Amino acid sequence: MTDRIKRLKTGAGERRWKLATTGFKTGARVATQLSTDWLLPKAAREARRKQMLSREAQALADALGELKGSLVKIGQMMAVYGEHVLPPEVTAALHTLEHQTRPMAWPVMEAALREALGDERVDTLVVDPVPVGAASLAQVHRATLADGREVALKIQYPGIADAIDSDLDEMARLIRWSGLVSGRDDFGPWLDSLRDLLHREVNYTLEAATTERFRERLQDDPRFVVPTVVKEYSTPRVLCASFEKGFGVQDPKVQQLSQPRRNRLGKAFLELFLREVFEWGELQTDPNFGNYRIRIGRHADEDQLVLLDFGAAKPYPEDYLNALQNMMVGAYERDLGRVREGAIALGMIGGDLPESVQSDFTEVCAAVIEPLCPQHFGLPPGVLNKQGEYRWRESRLPRRLSKQAAKAALSVHFHVPPGDFVFLSRKLVGVYTFIATLGAEFTGGELLERYAYD
Repeated sequence: MTDRIKRLKTGAGERRWKLATTGFKTGARVATQLSTDWLLPKAAREARRKQMLSREAQALADALGELKGSLVKIGQMMAVYGEHVLPPEVTAALHTLEHQTRPMAWPVMEAALREALGDERVDTLVVDPVPVGAASLAQVHRATLADGREVALKIQYPGIADAIDSDLDEMARLIRWSGLVSGRDDFGPWLDSLRDLLHREVNYTLEAATTERFRERLQDDPRFVVPTVVKEYSTPRVLCASFEKGFGVQDPKVQQLSQPRRNRLGKAFLELFLREVFEWGELQTDPNFGNYRIRIGRHADEDQLVLLDFGAAKPYPEDYLNALQNMMVGAYERDLGRVREGAIALGMIGGDLPESVQSDFTEVCAAVIEPLCPQHFGLPPGVLNKQGEYRWRESRLPRRLSKQAAKAALSVHFHVPPGDFVFLSRKLVGVYTFIATLGAEFTGGELLERYAYD
């Protein structure tokens, strides 16, 4: 990791100029093409439009990659959470930003650390100048305290927190100017939710408190490990916590675990989500695999899930959770009327839509819970193993649901509800994807009953 950044362009002037010129150029090219394409046949016009969106979205992603900092994080979050709001060509281009994060040079980070903690505290630390991880808002360095404890120091990049609002505003303005998104009334509320989540992610005092809260909740459950926050070395811009080892879910050592061991880990992960929804009312909404590690024990009952990075954890209002719980329980009991009521309460569909549309949408919503009650659904061959347990990886559920929704043309009637729906939907996909990547095979109905009917 020798290619280090020595400075982030956090000055409002230079960033705004770069974004503005990018937006004007993109908008001009989009307008020019649209003004000539109307003469083409519909199929050719649509193909040209998709090519144009891909090309211009990639130009936008390249500009963000040059500016780094919070703009890269905003682009990454738009890619992850924007599938219901932005054209697929735009989110595909923004996903390329996931590979454009380079670490800052250690002298820059050391200066930020000393500004946050003061020379006296920093001088008691032995810090490895090579980061163990670098993201768009911060990077993590391994360190040793005076008493010998190993810790992880999450150090925020200088000026990042102060640039979030202006960067997000400029980004939104650029997207509107460029014509990459138009005719949507849900773009503004979605941006507001994104802004709230970004501010939570740069508030390390809040993240420290959330980490401690989750640690307290899980301290008696040996299946989970939550880092211990070291308050003496933590500030709003630096988070110090115990260094917790583990392997990523895709690591060969994890993939080679026996089926029962992977099943146990998958069940623990699903139970964690159900406790968030039914018991705590607070969800970790970032589905990034980097937020989870697996500590392999000598025996199956010693394997543990290590939970990292609670910056994206957020509490949900009680009425919102009640509607979600109603949908889940309704789907489990095959009570589609209850599922529909929950979807309407969450603002996912309007009660004034045609009956056929409401019915189709309700069926898709109910199918999300297929791994918990597969007996309610017509499953493709191979989804259940010989013991009748659900095979998460082989089910290909997201792909099948996408095809089902497309066949019913639900996108015509569906609009993203304001607020936190996009984060919740991404959480659901993240839970499924993690368990599927584990290759776990189990049916989760018993776990749902434990928390939904308590």
